[in-house]
Amino acid sequence: MNEIKITFSDGTVKSYPKGTTFEEIAKDYPGKYPYVGVKINNVIFSLADQAESDAEIHFIDFLDPTGYKIYKSGLMFIFEVSLKELFPNLEVNFLHSHPKGVYAEVKGDYTLTDDDFRKIKSKMATIVSNNQKIKKFTLAKKDAIKYCTEYGYIEKAKNIQNFANKAVTYYVLNKLGNYYYSDMPSRTSAVNLYDIKYLGDNKLVLILPDKNTAGRVPEFVNYEGIIESFRSTQEWLDRLGKRYLSDVNDDISNSVIKDFINVNEIKFNDEIRNIVTNIVKRPNIKFVMIAGPSSSGKTTTTKRLKTYLECAGYHTIVMSTDDYFVDRDKNPKDENGKPDFECLHAVNVDKLNKDIQNLLDGKEVTLPVYDFVTGKGSESSQKVKFTEKTIVLVEGLHSLNDDLIPIVDSKYKYKIYISPFIGINIDRHNYISTTDLRLLRRMVRDNRTRGRKVEETMDYWQTVRKGEVLNIFPYIHQADMVLNTALNYEIGVLEVYAAPLLLSVGIDSPYYEEARRLLGFLRQFSPIPSEYVSKDSILREFIGGGE
Repeated sequence: MNEIKITFSDGTVKSYPKGTTFEEIAKDYPGKYPYVGVKINNVIFSLADQAESDAEIHFIDFLDPTGYKIYKSGLMFIFEVSLKELFPNLEVNFLHSHPKGVYAEVKGDYTLTDDDFRKIKSKMATIVSNNQKIKKFTLAKKDAIKYCTEYGYIEKAKNIQNFANKAVTYYVLNKLGNYYYSDMPSRTSAVNLYDIKYLGDNKLVLILPDKNTAGRVPEFVNYEGIIESFRSTQEWLDRLGKRYLSDVNDDISNSVIKDFINVNEIKFNDEIRNIVTNIVKRPNIKFVMIAGPSSSGKTTTTKRLKTYLECAGYHTIVMSTDDYFVDRDKNPKDENGKPDFECLHAVNVDKLNKDIQNLLDGKEVTLPVYDFVTGKGSESSQKVKFTEKTIVLVEGLHSLNDDLIPIVDSKYKYKIYISPFIGINIDRHNYISTTDLRLLRRMVRDNRTRGRKVEETMDYWQTVRKGEVLNIFPYIHQADMVLNTALNYEIGVLEVYAAPLLLSVGIDSPYYEEARRLLGFLRQFSPIPSEYVSKDSILREFIGGGE
């Protein structure tokens, strides 16, 4: 029998018979957490695959960004199987990413009780502890379409019909088969850390660990504003008859996508108008605090709020915390000794509060401007002064944190959390990740405005995500309003810009697998010409060409 040499991450080399599964090989290299896949030459393989030649391998778990997606898909599938075995007439729809995991709703003519939910969790625990195989099959495209049609998954059948591939990967667990966007773990025992929070009325959140929670299952926080934003967006889309990717692709092929683009822009403006109406009803408000994660559209949202507030008779001052960054050589360091641009003290909080105090004292203030090329701040030519009708808009990562401007009491603040919660889903079991949408926005903008390669954006993205978990998510519940900044057509536009950038990522790059994943995701969307996008659209913040 031929033998092959396997080199592990620590440099250890061992020989195995050709054809040995990576699952068997993994027994000689146990990790802290169960493995969900193996990376060879920056390509991900299943543990069920066989080693056929000498290779340097790296096992991955949920701490790896790709491993996290595999782990999450496995958890979703295990929940779906458990629900179906106990309640065959019910069906789960996975609708959105959630700061702690995945938000989902169970559809059917029966409302689950708390006792029912305990049974589902018990069934899941049994499936996990039994270490069952999640079998992987390849179906011919026409067979996959037939399968989906027979089970009533019409939107899945439409999507598969548009796939460029001639075959579709299906997974089977306990006789239930389904197509998920991500790869799956090869065995259920790999998904052994999770929690599920039942919100009542057939609504739930799957909670799972990741790199930013140090491998622990995080405590559940009920982000009611975010969930309500999810739901209101999907209710609106239901009224329009636009729930799935296939509905948008149909509009493109039927040359009526402009109508859908226009109603999305109108809805965004209406939501801004509603926020201003709420502010007007509270005459004590003097500061509007606007926070959101990277690429959520803070700049455009702030400009739009400024315009609408001025239309309502207010004088506005915009203060961006980015312009109050400390000089780069004075930036705080993280635990690895690298500059931490995401922490609160990357902002010159003392200067910001001094300027605000001077404004409140009736003094004229010259606003600063930060040069991201030189890494230094300086005075701008903009001089501002507070009046009786002034509202200050403070935009930045930390704006929900009262420690940013502690000199102003909370009763004078109106806090807005913004993020792009896209309501269009790929299908009932595959949603569009808010994180993926923001990453696509950022890579397009970084390339256009700073000439950054995709790998540079991806390399820094995990640092950005960690900063969000530490500096934004703990304060979301304090927001007076959650604003959805997604346009439900936008990925078709971003696809035109992002796909060529992702194609530039070579197989020697550590981000090759992530680039391939995003390319596969984008190829499901029919492209939309940017000329259809209005000049004042929030999307112009990322693709350019705005006013």
